[in-house]
Amino acid sequence: MLTRRNFLAKVGACSVAGLTLGAFGKGAFASPLTAGGTGLQANPPDPALVDRARALLKQAPFIETHNDLPSMLLEVKGDLVRYDLSKVQPKLCADIPRLREGGVGAQYWSVFVESATQKTHTSLHEAMREFDVALRMIRSQADFEQARTADDIERIFKAGKIACLIGVEGGHMIENSAASLRVFYDLGARYMTLTHWDNIDWADSATDRPEHYGLTGFGKQVVREMNRLGMFVDLSHVSANSMRDALRVTRAPVIFSHSSSFAVNPHPRNVPDDVLQQVPANGGVVHVNFIKEFISPKNQAWQDRRTEALRKLHLQESTDAAITKGIEEWEKTNPLPRPTISDVADHIDHIRQVAGIDHIGIGADYYQAGGDSMAQGLEDVTRYPYLFAELLRRKYSDDDILKIAGRNHLRAMRQMEKVAAELQKSETPLEARISGSSLERRYTLAKS
Repeated sequence: MLTRRNFLAKVGACSVAGLTLGAFGKGAFASPLTAGGTGLQANPPDPALVDRARALLKQAPFIETHNDLPSMLLEVKGDLVRYDLSKVQPKLCADIPRLREGGVGAQYWSVFVESATQKTHTSLHEAMREFDVALRMIRSQADFEQARTADDIERIFKAGKIACLIGVEGGHMIENSAASLRVFYDLGARYMTLTHWDNIDWADSATDRPEHYGLTGFGKQVVREMNRLGMFVDLSHVSANSMRDALRVTRAPVIFSHSSSFAVNPHPRNVPDDVLQQVPANGGVVHVNFIKEFISPKNQAWQDRRTEALRKLHLQESTDAAITKGIEEWEKTNPLPRPTISDVADHIDHIRQVAGIDHIGIGADYYQAGGDSMAQGLEDVTRYPYLFAELLRRKYSDDDILKIAGRNHLRAMRQMEKVAAELQKSETPLEARISGSSLERRYTLAKS
């Protein structure tokens, strides 16, 4: 199976729909961090503000919406005995002591399966393997408890445990089956990202060439079924047109589980302003990502220079091996400018300006043990208070911090649950399945 980290290295330097995407820390896995992290800014936050941030995160659950620890555990074949999560595990992207230090009160664990598995029809099989690991991991730890509702999150937090939820990172995993979607919900999935890196039969991805120009009819039915179930429609990774279609169709708040602002950094994975402007009416939440390629405002200029270097190599070299070696040497001498905590805060500032303070959350997307994949100063899960300290320095109020940390997500989740309860009284489950390129229509759900 292609691992999460190998996938990111594989797709890190590729040209998509005319946009060149940068390497995700390709081959660069620095020494693991221990609790406390080592990331430093040029101007470290005021220790008093860090303490204030830590105190705020004890008042209400900090809900973090994207972490890839289950994928890392699958790399060791799901052997949970190998790593004692009650102790610091420098080779993993999270463990209980570091989550505690970072103030995390609730964590969505990502079920990730590389989207190319849809070509081999193994997506659902691999998803089941990852659900299994995630659920066994949650049940193995006294400090963890699975949450399925907003009330569960608050109850578990008050009991002193870390609430654990599951997010499915890619609609390809349901293999075009509404039944699979419902099984995912029963296993505890409370959001599904409609696409991952590639287009699927019913939705376009942000990092693939347009095929459907948004959602197909079946894609819109999937959104409606997720509304009926009580599962967040997650619009990270999808194309801007897919975002717009989903916002037109949904009856419940959506989330972006790990995305940032396109206006600050025009990476296709980020959210354009016209979409941000629609989020308040929907009641959704944009959870800001920490991965450096999605954050750095200098990313596009670097990508342009890399594209030009690659063009010259194609003219000069006659073999793929020589071109690959040449671009790797260029990247070593021309590293991507690494953003800082301040740059992440700039994304939050912009989303606040366009969508409002009630529509911001945090979804860092930690997927490796330390290294330089994330913004400087946010290398591991202990570092969240430092970001909140930067926001406090920028005169965000205590109430603002609590909204970003989790109250916005809880409010959206409660509304999503309310919509689901109402829809279940009037609508029956979607019965539809795509087989290859054809759609077998057997809807018991009223068409829109």
